[in-house]
Amino acid sequence: MLEVLAPGPLATVQDLGRVGYAELGVTRSGALDAGALRLANRLVGNPESDAGIEFTYGGATLRAHTSVWCALTGAPAPLSVDGRPAPYGVAFGLPAGARLEIGLPRHGIRSYLAVSGGVAVPPVLGSRSTDTLSGIGPDPLRSGRVLPVGPVPIGAGGYGVDFVPASAPGEEIRLRVRLGPRGDWFSDAGELLRHAYTVGQGDRIGVRLDGPPLARAVSGELPSEGLLAGAIQVPGDGRPLVFLADHPTTGGYPVVGVVHPADLGLLAQARPGTRVFFHGSQR
Repeated sequence: MLEVLAPGPLATVQDLGRVGYAELGVTRSGALDAGALRLANRLVGNPESDAGIEFTYGGATLRAHTSVWCALTGAPAPLSVDGRPAPYGVAFGLPAGARLEIGLPRHGIRSYLAVSGGVAVPPVLGSRSTDTLSGIGPDPLRSGRVLPVGPVPIGAGGYGVDFVPASAPGEEIRLRVRLGPRGDWFSDAGELLRHAYTVGQGDRIGVRLDGPPLARAVSGELPSEGLLAGAIQVPGDGRPLVFLADHPTTGGYPVVGVVHPADLGLLAQARPGTRVFFHGSQR
């Protein structure tokens, strides 16, 4: 078991999300940087789909009640076990009673901690993920919360790797986008590909982008229609909003394009002020 002594600004349990409930108004949720969670699970010998902890801007402290293997991926942050440095991107042992401290990331936003056996909170609709929009799944972590850990898989431990990529974009990111389905609602949907934007306010639901507003060709109201992660919705002020994992399942503003699923982790790790460039994709 793991006890949360301090959760940092926002810490949630996440796996790869719940699938097949959009028609009921339940979004997929899951880790915003799914690649980082998969990697952390592989490092400790778990199936990639096991639940871990997503930390936002670090600043967390945990205590182990039982001995486990751990690995931190995503945004690189300093780690210590009982005050002694621990490695990023490498599986390490956390003895029973030891304190694990996760500092502020040097780059990026979200770090992912996997533990051997996975975080074994009860699943809801087939997933252990926290959905911050609907409140489905476990509550965001608070001080004093004790998290159960599943059975340690056979062969769990430190899996050697030559290189672990850090999910920490620099001053700019480039995102593949497929225009539509509501490109005809804009004077020139292709403007999205010709301008630079900057990351503004964001959370697990979506990220607002600052930059030249997209001019509307249709001034009427659009009936609500289905949304998915990566949808670039354009509200009345013309500034794009890119939806992430906890997005609503329907919306009434036109969607000018959809970001490639493989690029959403970059946006989830981009700090405010990061420059964003879109380029066309056929997939």
